[in-house]
Amino acid sequence: MAGVHHKRGHGGRPAASRTSGLDVQLPVAEMPARGVGGEEAYDLISSELLLDGSARLNLATFVTTSMPERAARLMADTADKNMIDKDEYPQTAEIERRCVNIIANLWHAPAGDDATGCSTTGSSEAVMLGAMALKWRWRARRRAAGLPTDRPNLVMGANVQVCWEKFCRYWDVEARLVPVEGDMLHLTAERAVRYCDENTIGVAAILGSTFDGSYEPVKAIADALDELEARTGLDVPIHVDAASGGFVAPFIQPDLEWDFRIPRVASINASGHKYGLVYPGVGWAVWRDRAALPEELIFDVSYLGGHMPTFSLNFSRPGSEVVAQYYMFTSLGFEGYRNLQQHSSAIAQHLAAGVADIGPYRLVSSGRELPVFAFALDPGVDRYTVFDVSDRLRERGWLVPAYSYPPEREDLSVLRIVVRAGMTFGMADQLLSDLRTKTEALSKLDRPLPETMSGGVRAFRH
Repeated sequence: MAGVHHKRGHGGRPAASRTSGLDVQLPVAEMPARGVGGEEAYDLISSELLLDGSARLNLATFVTTSMPERAARLMADTADKNMIDKDEYPQTAEIERRCVNIIANLWHAPAGDDATGCSTTGSSEAVMLGAMALKWRWRARRRAAGLPTDRPNLVMGANVQVCWEKFCRYWDVEARLVPVEGDMLHLTAERAVRYCDENTIGVAAILGSTFDGSYEPVKAIADALDELEARTGLDVPIHVDAASGGFVAPFIQPDLEWDFRIPRVASINASGHKYGLVYPGVGWAVWRDRAALPEELIFDVSYLGGHMPTFSLNFSRPGSEVVAQYYMFTSLGFEGYRNLQQHSSAIAQHLAAGVADIGPYRLVSSGRELPVFAFALDPGVDRYTVFDVSDRLRERGWLVPAYSYPPEREDLSVLRIVVRAGMTFGMADQLLSDLRTKTEALSKLDRPLPETMSGGVRAFRH
């Protein structure tokens, strides 16, 4: 890509191997004239990858880092299948269709066994597909009424994942970011409606904020939009970004109304590679029914005497993640998913309670929605910051991100812990012990740490 420069890593000297008696260097900028052979290349690269942190101790990522051995084997067996070639790999396409139906039924779609949806490379692509459908439908309504279509906008909280802002920039839509205020750190019904007008293509509601794991009140937002329509005639649909919550809420909060049980919800996305329990990257986009996805966005591909509607921004990609998703659905079933998500939720709440007991911390969220929570330092702590705490935990191998909230609450800096499948109560207790030890050491400082020693990324963009 123009303007992007790739620098040498590790002081300009990549890993070397002497297993063959030669000082063999990994290529950095140019392909070597002669290869080192498969075994040597494997040894060199696997040695260099030891510099990465441990995935099991990475409490920053929502992405699945542990799968059953048979699932990994099945992924390897199907990595050569191109997901886009549905004519050539009809059974993989059929497995995708089954997954879409399973997910649509999990989210109470009225279409039942004939759901409208597709797999994607992740929730970022799925978000853009859902938002494109909102824009196309809004534009069609405006044109039919003889109204201008040059000023579309999309309403969302300032806590959204950056892919929403990317959509607005790429597809020329005004991003109406509702600021976080006071203790209200995500979108609310009253504030969402306040930002809507005749040019609003939709409202994006987040089921599981990446900042603190909290759910936005989808049902309350829908009720407020119902009242807006009754008062003004404006019909504003909702897209639910359930990147994480879409595979959590159905299992541990089954009575929560957030999905297609709400008539105003037009589309939903989720990441199979987050709480869907599959290695990256796979996401899912599902629409309420065929009418919610404009026909001009759909390409039909024939297979097995039937039709698979396709809608994507990406093209060639392996079918292995889709097959792995089907494996997880088949092997675990509803009860297995429920047990795993309940276990993660219990650990998250155990950790949150333990953090609150340590002393200088206050909880921003408690892990009762997503198995995720955030916590901040008490206002009176002035000798160190959450960024220093994050640095100290990294010394023990724990990756716990520290960051500041969006504008209007940039004064609030937090640490966030994501609990995923593979985390145990024993690991949680070790983390609490390490946090207590590092916090006690920081509390003994006789002066504030210099600003330059407070590491971490202060702006949160993912």
